[in-house]
Amino acid sequence: MRESGDDGEATAGEQGARDMATWAEFELAAPDLAAIGRRLLFRGDHGEALLSTVRAALTPRLHPIGVGIVDGRLVAFITASPKRRDLQQDGRYALHNHMDLSVPEEFMLRGHASSVADPLRSIVAAGWYFTPDETYELFSFDIDSALVGARLDPDEWPPRYRSWTAGGS
Repeated sequence: MRESGDDGEATAGEQGARDMATWAEFELAAPDLAAIGRRLLFRGDHGEALLSTVRAALTPRLHPIGVGIVDGRLVAFITASPKRRDLQQDGRYALHNHMDLSVPEEFMLRGHASSVADPLRSIVAAGWYFTPDETYELFSFDIDSALVGARLDPDEWPPRYRSWTAGGS
């Protein structure tokens, strides 16, 4: 039996041992949640999200990023920055859509990110919404869990939450 933190969440060491899913696997396992997530992440001409990263025992950091779904993976190019160092050193992340108060839905993912090399990096770069040079590193975001919060209107509270976890636990 796996032990969890006091709040029922996976501990850092446990998170690395859990099953993770690619975006394509998430989409197959929970197509309704993945469709909502895709719609909320890709409201404009490219995907946008808020990325939370952690490093050892330090407090989390929050960063706006551009995201894409390529070859069944959720990916992002990240330049030299604290968020890139966090992902290189730890890899744990939480990702949340930008909120639109007129459409009060929310989508969040948690999991582990890792660096992606060629040939996928070159394929993704060729179709990216800007031209990432060699200072940008491509990361793929494997998914441990997904959460959707839905409200019919901005005044409805609390949201109705639905979740999915890789490995079904």
